[in-house]
Parts: sequence; C-alpha cells; structure tokens
Amino acid sequence: MERLEKLTVEKMREQWSKTYNSAGKPEWEHIFGYYDDTIIFHDSIQQVEGKIAFEAMCKRLTKRCKSLKMDIHDIAQQDNIVMMEWTMTMAFRFFPEKAIYGVSKFTFNEQGLISHQRDYYDIWGDIYDGIPGFRRIYRWFMRKFFG
Repeated sequence: MERLEKLTVEKMREQWSKTYNSAGKPEWEHIFGYYDDTIIFHDSIQQVEGKIAFEAMCKRLTKRCKSLKMDIHDIAQQDNIVMMEWTMTMAFRFFPEKAIYGVSKFTFNEQGLISHQRDYYDIWGDIYDGIPGFRRIYRWFMRKFFG
C-alpha cells in the first residue's frame, strides 16, 4: 500500500471514524497504510506482531461481527503518542449489540507510522487472569466468540 499523508489527531478521528460504516461491517483497508510493517498490537485478548498478522486479526473480527460501530469521544497527542477514547458497539453472531468502552494508545515511529497499538477495555478479562481456572475458560470463550 502506498504511503499516506502524515497523521494528525484530526486525520485520525476522520479516518478511524470511517472504519465502521453505516452498513455495520468494519472496513480497515484505508487505515492499514498508517501502520508500520512491524506493528505490535496488544489488547486484553491477544497480542499480534507484524502487519500481516494485524490485518488478519482485523479480518477475523469482521468475519465474526454481525455489526460493529465506533464512536470516538476524545483524542489527544503528546510527542509521538496518541490516545483515543472510544465506544465500540458490536453484535457477534447470536449475541445482541453490546457497547464496549475503551481507549487506544498509538505509538508512532520516526517515519510517522504506528509501531505499537495498545487497546484498553474489558477490565474483567484482566481481573479473571489472576483467578486460577477462570483465565483459561474466559480466554477460550473470548477467542472463540469475539476474537
């Protein structure tokens, strides 16, 4: 994919808002160009390394969703870090729509590409990780139905 113009917080709000269209299915192709080939993505469920793995993860989510919509509330930048607060409303397979509230931290490299993305949401997942027996069952459930 060709190099896109440099991201500003205004451009990020515009581009990430377009990710989730009115038809309900997410479309990420227009933002993949902003990611470095060595992107490290981490959330409460998984960590993926490399742009190919990141794109595959996004496509799996698209396949599993009946609908997905993102509302960006606040976005701020300091140096090479951008923080974005959002609400993502999703409907998976047989489940009704559910709002998930979260924050994404984007770290930019010297070339202006996103080299790290950490999504923070689902506090219960982090809590269950510390309870013997729950972690394995919870993580299996999350990967099976949502990830």
